[in-house]
Amino acid sequence: MAELEDIEKLVSAQKILKGSLKKSKDIAFEISKISLRLEKWNQSLPFLESAIKDMACKCRLYETRSHVDRAIGPAAGVLKILDVVFELEHSLVPDNDSDLFVYIANVKRLEHVLKLLTGNSQLVSLWMEDLVLFLKNCEVSDDHLYLMNVSKALDILWELQAMGQNSGVLAAALDNLENEFRHMLMENSSPFPLYSSFPSHKGKASIIRVSLPLPVVQKLQAITERLAANNRLENCMSIYAEFRSSNVRASLQALDLDYLHIQLCEFDSAQTAESFMYLWDKHLQFAVKYLLDKEHRLCSEVFEKAGSDIWMHCFAKIATQSGINDFIKFGDTITKCKKDAVKLIKLLKIFATLDKLRLDFNRLFSGKLCAKIQNETRDLVKKVVTGTFEIFWELRVEVELQRQSSPPPDGSVPRPVHFVTQYCNQLLEDENRSVLIQVLEIYRVWNHKSFLEGVPLNEIRNIMNELELNLNSWAKAYKETALSYFFMMNNHWIFCNNIKGTKLGHLMGNSWLRAKEEYFEYYETMYLRESWQKLPVILHEEGLILFPGGSAVDQDLAKKRINLYNEAFNNMYKKQSDWMVFDKGLKSRICQLVVQAVVPPYKNYLQKYAYGIENEAEIGNHLMYTVDSLEDLINSLFQQKIGNFDVTKCTDFIGIKNSVINHF
Repeated sequence: MAELEDIEKLVSAQKILKGSLKKSKDIAFEISKISLRLEKWNQSLPFLESAIKDMACKCRLYETRSHVDRAIGPAAGVLKILDVVFELEHSLVPDNDSDLFVYIANVKRLEHVLKLLTGNSQLVSLWMEDLVLFLKNCEVSDDHLYLMNVSKALDILWELQAMGQNSGVLAAALDNLENEFRHMLMENSSPFPLYSSFPSHKGKASIIRVSLPLPVVQKLQAITERLAANNRLENCMSIYAEFRSSNVRASLQALDLDYLHIQLCEFDSAQTAESFMYLWDKHLQFAVKYLLDKEHRLCSEVFEKAGSDIWMHCFAKIATQSGINDFIKFGDTITKCKKDAVKLIKLLKIFATLDKLRLDFNRLFSGKLCAKIQNETRDLVKKVVTGTFEIFWELRVEVELQRQSSPPPDGSVPRPVHFVTQYCNQLLEDENRSVLIQVLEIYRVWNHKSFLEGVPLNEIRNIMNELELNLNSWAKAYKETALSYFFMMNNHWIFCNNIKGTKLGHLMGNSWLRAKEEYFEYYETMYLRESWQKLPVILHEEGLILFPGGSAVDQDLAKKRINLYNEAFNNMYKKQSDWMVFDKGLKSRICQLVVQAVVPPYKNYLQKYAYGIENEAEIGNHLMYTVDSLEDLINSLFQQKIGNFDVTKCTDFIGIKNSVINHF
């Protein structure tokens, strides 16, 4: 059994071996077949390698062609653009006969063409740069020569690109526009003679034309638009500001503004500048409302398309260079003058002028570049307000200080009385009154204090009350009673007649005026009683009749009394011949009253008791005065003496040059 099993195993192994041999033969056959194929393939590899290399070369050439094709279109555009540039360059040669708007249109076209040149050159340059990079990384037949040509073309494109960005042709065209801009301004800035009633020290003024013709403005607008588009406005603005500010200065110089440059040391007081204040007011309004306002409008029109910042900047240059600051400096000089009452009026005038121009100043000089004008104006207003407040509230004190001075020896009206009454009335004029109240209110607001409108008016009443106290004090200084009454009569006449019907009279009220009239009548009566009315007493009849009930007269006694009367009159006349009455109406009134008091008693006495003298001629031979000569002498009294100062003028008040008053 064991042997049978071993035989079966051997038979199975034999079968397996036979199957393996057969498979080995089949594999060997297949291998031989594959070897033949590999041999064939090996023989074909060099050809295939050559074919593949040829195909790779063709592919590289095709890719290079695509790079070139993409650059050809923009490059052709660059060439066409260059032709247009050369064409425009010829049309932009300066020609006096050429139309400006056509020239500007060509400049604008050139700008557009140069932008296209820059854009296209940049695009072609990008493709060419890619091609150069590709050629450097690839191996192509004759690649060195090809690369050199492409690099040279790229350099040319870079130059064209730079030409588009910084064109000498465009720069020259813009220079021509600047020159034309300057030429048009020069042509339209010539002065023309003008005879004008405008206040000036000169009879003939040369005023520059401010407005420009519309065609000129339109041309200037077109030029500034092109220059602005190319960032070339700076020089243009300087040219415009130079010409236009020169025009403003020439217009102002024609008005003779030398007074604006007067130094502080040349002013004794604000009164010295009085003749210039009216001119200053009119000239400043003319400069702001006429000259600078029109320059402001013209500047906005010329540089309209360049933007508001540009034209406001340009106008600021014109305003600064025109000399407007000289007006502000003149006002500042007035504020530095010594304090006096006249200065107060000048300060109110300055404030009134600036207030009238306030809206114009805010509109014209609101820009940052006008900061100097703004600051100087604000400083001037501050000085005016502060100075007005200080002077006004010291007026009453100054009137009181004058009480220490002596009254006029001739019994006339003291200069301060004339001045204070006229000065207070001047303060109460409509414009001055409103400005004074406004300024005082501003000062109080600045100092965070309340303000009552009636306070300034009440202060003016207080000033008048102080003046009355001065009169009472001065009247007591006279040693002679009649002169004291004469002095008070003189001054109360001023109150009655010069104040009645005025703003000051309205402020003081009717009851105050009636009281002054009563005082005048009282002092008039007392003056006559203490002087001229004493003379008729000398011509009394006591002792003249020799016998009671008879008609015989003691001629010697009558002549003696007549002589005594003449001597008394003579003394009275000599004493009062130096007394003065400046008002003609009052002088006539007083002389008439004196005649009525003196002449009729004298005439009656002569007619009654001087019959021993046969006629007037004999009276003249024996007596000092005839009736007619007496009346003539009386009418010659109270005359102004030659050389006396006319105190009726409103001149000094605070600042009268004496040791007592010269405090302000």
